[in-house]
Amino acid sequence: MSLFVDTSVWSLALRRDRPPNVPEVGALEQALAGGELVTTTGLVYQELLQGFHGPRDQEAIVARFGALPFLTPDRHDHFEAAQLRNRARRRGVQVGTIDAILAQLCIRYELRLLTTDTDFARIAEHEPLERWTP
Repeated sequence: MSLFVDTSVWSLALRRDRPPNVPEVGALEQALAGGELVTTTGLVYQELLQGFHGPRDQEAIVARFGALPFLTPDRHDHFEAAQLRNRARRRGVQVGTIDAILAQLCIRYELRLLTTDTDFARIAEHEPLERWTP
């Protein structure tokens, strides 16, 4: 199964002072080295560019992401993400707008989500979201 890598993992992987032994970063490195399909979307790309400062950091992100397939949410994805968020809210689970659209893209394209964000675990309890686990 292909991977969709969330901002949380990319952010750790791209840091110069990366903490050692982060299983999600290891999984990303293994997927990239093994030729597994790793996908992203403009929202993740934008969050990374906003979070790293300096031209050298931004150039590295632009270069690395140049080879990755980008998924672009369409009208249906936004509708389904809103439905996912509304269902979660009725169960007392708060889901952010960006997390909802990322989860929807993973569900639609049957991608395994690689993330360190525990909010997605709550989504996966009630939605067909497949998360990578160590």
